Amino acid sequence: MTTSTVLAAAGAVSGGEAVTFWILAPLALAGAIGMIAARNAVHSALWLVLTMLSLGVFYVLQAGPFIGMVQIIVYTGAIMMLFLFVLMLVGRDASDSLIEVLRGQRIAAIGLGIGFAALLGSGVYRATEGSAPVGLEQANAAGNVQGIAQLLFTDYVFAFELTAALLITATIGGMVLAHVERRKEDKRDQIATMKARFAPGNYPGPKPGPGVFATSSSVATPARLPDGRLSDRSTPEILPVRELTAEETTLKGTEK
Repeated sequence: MTTSTVLAAAGAVSGGEAVTFWILAPLALAGAIGMIAARNAVHSALWLVLTMLSLGVFYVLQAGPFIGMVQIIVYTGAIMMLFLFVLMLVGRDASDSLIEVLRGQRIAAIGLGIGFAALLGSGVYRATEGSAPVGLEQANAAGNVQGIAQLLFTDYVFAFELTAALLITATIGGMVLAHVERRKEDKRDQIATMKARFAPGNYPGPKPGPGVFATSSSVATPARLPDGRLSDRSTPEILPVRELTAEETTLKGTEK
């Protein structure tokens, strides 16, 4: 049994633990407030990462290295990074959070959140008031990680396997719901694709690159065709149309 476990069981707090707490507690609180106050979804996820990292250090200080490492590696390193990747791929911007689908949902969410936090906090306080930790020495006799592994794979192995099956079922269900199978009549073979490409009104050839036969090197300047006309296909649709002066629209080498 380690010294930190004895201190945690006895309720004493060492100097290093107190210093670490007063440094990381404001950071965890700032991360929680920033997660709620941030208008950008990516920024909100990054604030939550800060809070989770601080919680992982707190678990380690309370003689729980296993749950601390799980908090940092699994939740912060895997799940939150997955959230960030999904948010960046989807492309959520700040304007999405300003749209309220239901009127008054923010006020209702704040009220319900405060009420749930007060109810949960009061329940935990009443359940742990005046109680002292019992059995820490026996559970951590061979080490914290070894004690958790022994309990997990002996007394709670059925619950562990049931949780794993539930998570796998949820993953497969999500894949099935997200999978969209195209109908056979919607699939086009190579012949249909070729006919659609060379149909009247389409442009079968490659699009001219920006700046080819153009009067400027800007990507917003349309290219010129061999007959002197401007090609709208050479500029991306997301770029604004550039206003060209008379000097810029004049073919180079024809000035008198």
